[in-house]
Amino acid sequence: MSETAERVAATCPSCSPDVETVHEVLSEGSGQVTVRCTECSHVHKTTIEREEEVERDVVVSQDGESFTATVEAPPEETVAVGEEFVLDTPEAIMVVRITDLQLGDEVRRDEAEVEDVETFWTRAVDNVRVNVTVNPVDGRNDDSRSVQISVPGDYEFTVGETEEFGDEEFEVKSVAVRDDASGYDFNPLGEEGDVAFAKDVKRVYADDETSTAWSAW
Repeated sequence: MSETAERVAATCPSCSPDVETVHEVLSEGSGQVTVRCTECSHVHKTTIEREEEVERDVVVSQDGESFTATVEAPPEETVAVGEEFVLDTPEAIMVVRITDLQLGDEVRRDEAEVEDVETFWTRAVDNVRVNVTVNPVDGRNDDSRSVQISVPGDYEFTVGETEEFGDEEFEVKSVAVRDDASGYDFNPLGEEGDVAFAKDVKRVYADDETSTAWSAW
């Protein structure tokens, strides 16, 4: 929903008078902007119709903590839980996923137009921490332990494959996915070869394969 570059579509009187090309905005004046064609580098003035945007609050959850920011978006744009967008904050640019839409003090929706939204509730998904329950090889659940793995949001966990993170080594047995994740036929995933992105994972269940797990004797 936020712009990542000041580029616009416009016709170029030098190389493309009839078909729009990508232009960089150099400066803005009263009613007109000065732009440079990215095809031929010609600089000229043109008029651009800018879509009206409104500012809305965003609450971001990341690694067990939360902070607030703002985002600008067209008021008539429809947004929904599960959608992702780029959030530009003074500290960093990050990708976040909508987990809830607050329209008022007691009103929550899964889908709404931006003009009706008061607050976007989100979580960061470009880098995430994944909870992993590691079971001992002898099957004693009482000795299971929980670890956290920090990975990029698009990292893939595959059922049946072995993962290594530092001193941890384990085989993925099943994956529970989050409620806001889409594109999965089952939850949890338990068939060999099933794949889940880290940003969609609620918890990974695995069998210990570290060297210490095999050397108790």
